[in-house]
Amino acid sequence: MKKSKGIISLILIAALLGLLGFTAVKGFGEEGSGAARNIKLGLDLEGGVSITYQVKGGTPSAEDMADTIYKLQRRVEQYSTEATVYQEGDDRISIEIPGVSDANKILDELGQPGSLYFIAQTDSDGEENYSLSSSTGDYELEKTIEELQEDGSIVLSGTDVKSASAQVETDSLTNANKNVVSLEFNAEGTEKFAEATKAAYAAKESIGIYYDGEFISVPNVNAEITDGQAIIEGSMSFEAADRLASTIRIGGLNLELEELRSNVVGAQLGEEAISTSLQAGAIGLAIVLIFMCAAYLLPGFASSIALLVYTGLILVLLNAFEITLTLPGIAGIILGIGMAVDANVIIFARVREELAEGKTVKSSLNSGFQKAMSAILDGNITTLIAAAVLGWLGSGTVKGFAQTLALGIVVSMFTALVITRIIIYSFYAIGLRSQKLYGHPKKTDKAPINFLGKRKAFFGLSIVLIVIGFVFMGINGAQGNGVMNYSLEFKGGTSTNITFDKDYTLEEIDKDIVPLIEDATGDHNVQVQKVEGTNEVIFKTQTLDLDKREAFVKAMTDKYDVDEGKITTENISSTVSSEMRQDAVIAVIVATICMLLYIWFRFKDIRFATSAVLALLHDVLVVLAFYVVTRVSVGNTFIACMLTIVGYSINATIVIFDRIREELRTKKKNEGLDELVNRCITKTLTRSIYTSLTTFVMVAVLFIMGVSSIKEFALPLMAGIICGAYSSVCITGALWHLMKTRESRNAETAKN
Repeated sequence: MKKSKGIISLILIAALLGLLGFTAVKGFGEEGSGAARNIKLGLDLEGGVSITYQVKGGTPSAEDMADTIYKLQRRVEQYSTEATVYQEGDDRISIEIPGVSDANKILDELGQPGSLYFIAQTDSDGEENYSLSSSTGDYELEKTIEELQEDGSIVLSGTDVKSASAQVETDSLTNANKNVVSLEFNAEGTEKFAEATKAAYAAKESIGIYYDGEFISVPNVNAEITDGQAIIEGSMSFEAADRLASTIRIGGLNLELEELRSNVVGAQLGEEAISTSLQAGAIGLAIVLIFMCAAYLLPGFASSIALLVYTGLILVLLNAFEITLTLPGIAGIILGIGMAVDANVIIFARVREELAEGKTVKSSLNSGFQKAMSAILDGNITTLIAAAVLGWLGSGTVKGFAQTLALGIVVSMFTALVITRIIIYSFYAIGLRSQKLYGHPKKTDKAPINFLGKRKAFFGLSIVLIVIGFVFMGINGAQGNGVMNYSLEFKGGTSTNITFDKDYTLEEIDKDIVPLIEDATGDHNVQVQKVEGTNEVIFKTQTLDLDKREAFVKAMTDKYDVDEGKITTENISSTVSSEMRQDAVIAVIVATICMLLYIWFRFKDIRFATSAVLALLHDVLVVLAFYVVTRVSVGNTFIACMLTIVGYSINATIVIFDRIREELRTKKKNEGLDELVNRCITKTLTRSIYTSLTTFVMVAVLFIMGVSSIKEFALPLMAGIICGAYSSVCITGALWHLMKTRESRNAETAKN
């Protein structure tokens, strides 16, 4: 790179950083488009709309309620992946959607959940079931639903519909685009629809789609449809097709619902929690930047600028892609920062090794970036695969976490491999070429640490930590305290609505009222929501028995003179349904398999893949034991924490395996495999320590400055970072070596 080009590059980087900073802080236009303040936030950080539906027709079965809640959960994800759906009492379902403030708009767009039927035009006697009411094309139902059910004219119901979506297709004859609604039926619906379309096509009749008291579409049947997939087409806008698809989806519920009430609720965490979290993030990032400059001098300064670019890009892209940011989402961003630091550390550690061999600064930079490329790509792509699978198969919080994680990975790779490279080569081009500016060369003749010699102690320690977790599970269960300290997100709880005589701020509630509730109920994880425009406050706790409810009510009436008639209590279900948990488990299993296959493909050795997955399982079980022993609350952040550890663990392992793979190519004949593995772990030890330290600092500052709910999120994450560093250094290489040598011994035995 020429000096002039280097100057221009640095000016452009400075301009990019300034533009990102201006966009994140100020934004463009009157509404501040692109500004960080416009990022969509979850219920925990901002609040949103709460809608409660009443089930029509008596008390439903538990199976129907569970099925309806799950379908509604998947449906409201069109507004936010962080929307929650849960049961309230015996026959009510509540939906909470973050980031919106107009309940009526949501109700209009979501649709009123009601009954959906597919009705054949004529019955067996040839009588019409519906007819045109006027020349406008409106249809009227000639018979009651009960009569249509008796004579068999209802060919399908909403529960037979698997999915419905608006799509744009190209007409094969005119090549013009047309808006359609694509329908897919389940197995039972496919069979019913095949019979109905066969009869309707033979009679040249239509099948009306009747929803909540009126026809929403009466399409003609142009062919017998046997594959369970159909298209509704006609002259309609995409918006009309989308509304029709949404109505069909909402009508596919097992239960018929009616709106009971809707409110705008405030954030579960107060402004203080948000501001302290932002301050903690800024302080943590500043410490990391200072550390990088101190450890790597000029390259560290270059990476610091790249990290600032990373932060600005993340803030702008969160806004651009309308990703909902919640406390779990912050975990994905923290992991992204850790991986961005990791990539730079890998590069600069390689540069130092090249300098130690006597190469020039320019040659060392070239070799450092080139040799670090495979480890960076493999580590990030492996984690990106996991994020893609989690986003595809997961739901709710898992899907939201996957989005922020994927965004963080892509941006971290871009800043490390492109921005850092441009900056460091620009510095070199303008004349900053002294070797002293690029750090002290790392000695290559240093005796490797004998990690494998201590593997029995490491394996023993890991087994003890895991066993302790299972032992405490048994102890907790025997004492009746629950195997783990599940929060109301996992096992449900009690929702208490209180109307006070005055309007309390969330900070006042957290400071004065919540401690009273904790003393009365024994629950130290109380969730609070304010109903906007009223003095009503919603307190969600673990399930309260009669004595605890009475103590709760007494505390409120004695201390705050609350009218007992203005206190209502209902049991609520978990916001993380069994189906959502199943989705999360399936997603993690599939992601693990995909990562295993990728590592196998890249390293051409199943032992690398197996060792990586075993180390991943080790980290999850150790952190699970931490949750069990410390009784940290297990809620939505638990899922995010575990997924963060999975991504962190696999990335750390890849770096060591990449070095072993590289060293195997140049292995001397008289060198033992154990010596090679020890040397590789030792060479990557700096990377392991520095990356873990910088990520740990980010989370530790969050723990020190955060409120109680943030502390419960940060504490196990810190344990996971320490565990991930330990397993990558002490466990993974030893596992691979054990499998490799055992196979060699078996092969030698078979040969003899």
